Amino acid sequence: MWDLLLRGGRVIDPASGRDGTADVAVRAGRIAEVAAALPVDRAARVEDVHGKLVLPGLVDAHTHVLHGATYWGVDPEPIAWRTGVTTWVDAGSAGAYGLDGLRRSVAEPAPFRVRALVNVSGIGLVGRTGEHHVLENLDVDAAADVVARHGDFVCGVKARMDSHTVGAHGVEPLRRAAELARRLERPLMVHIGYGPPDLGDIAPFLTEGDVVTHCATGVATGLVVDGRPADTLLRLRDSGVLFDLGHGSGAFDFDVLEAELAAGLVPLVSTDLHIRSVYGPAFDLPTVMGKALAAGMGLTDVVAAATHRPARAFGLPAGTLSPGADADIAVFDAEEGRFPVVDVHGGTREAPLRLTNTATYARGRLLTPRAAEPPPAWVPLSAAQERAEDHRHQQVRSAVQRLDRPEDFDEPFPRPAAKDRA
Repeated sequence: MWDLLLRGGRVIDPASGRDGTADVAVRAGRIAEVAAALPVDRAARVEDVHGKLVLPGLVDAHTHVLHGATYWGVDPEPIAWRTGVTTWVDAGSAGAYGLDGLRRSVAEPAPFRVRALVNVSGIGLVGRTGEHHVLENLDVDAAADVVARHGDFVCGVKARMDSHTVGAHGVEPLRRAAELARRLERPLMVHIGYGPPDLGDIAPFLTEGDVVTHCATGVATGLVVDGRPADTLLRLRDSGVLFDLGHGSGAFDFDVLEAELAAGLVPLVSTDLHIRSVYGPAFDLPTVMGKALAAGMGLTDVVAAATHRPARAFGLPAGTLSPGADADIAVFDAEEGRFPVVDVHGGTREAPLRLTNTATYARGRLLTPRAAEPPPAWVPLSAAQERAEDHRHQQVRSAVQRLDRPEDFDEPFPRPAAKDRA
């Protein structure tokens, strides 16, 4: 007997090469079978998903979810259920000093998968920036010792390399981050932004399997020259270095991404979701996937870039609907049309498809709605964002309805007999 059968959707699973109408059966938290016209009498629960997209649970390779303990942290639970993201990679919110807290307070209670890239700086992202200003906090030995106690929870190393974070130390934080990644035998994700250091300074420290995030930023110099990717970028690609979108609140430019795509440089699609970008313009992973479509990526490529490719990059058991895999499933309405989308500089394009999540299953269990808390005091919101946040609160309140008429209940409690009332 299957626990769940999703019938008749368009199943897109790039990891297995599947794209077509099929049913998906789930048993004991795992994918049991994917095939056309599976028998409904073998399932305890059947959901009709005709006309919908059925995808592997999305893998967001760049998020910040250490909420309540860092400047950037956002609570993933009010977001996961409505976006299809069942694997969250926290990109360096915690260093050696905070890794236990991230695991205990966020990852272990979560009803979905949370993994971490350990920040080379022990203090992680407690503040807005500047985590590399004191080199004593970048203790490779201490970080390696802490990571060794966490098994596969840590799937890589993170370093933010721009002028704000490194201060007077140049590439020394990156040298230590690369040393830590090689010792752990895990990939290194490097944030690029306002230089120096610039991409040319960073490149010598990167090797096959490492990841450059914010690859379509409009503020890092030397990414695109005369409308084409710089030679350094192409050499990194040819050496096996991966690229990650990492949209965030300030790191996505349509012109840059389109130039990279035209040269065959196809990034992982991630949000860099944090307490500021969650209010826009990133919002969530389906929104960022729509922007990748608007820039010219095909639907299958976008799904791959948000499922099995990031899972493979970080060695995660996720991103596929193959039988035996965890039953992480994302169901979407896919509306065709011309939908305006924006980058962080006000550039606009039109997405040919709008993805709206209708159900998210993590290990076969449906994630249920949960409202988000208000933003903390240090998050600046525009007037439009303030209005949207107020409207959201009003909608949550209005969703609670009082039923107080007898006809509201199919089987009202019977009135007790007179002798029972005595």
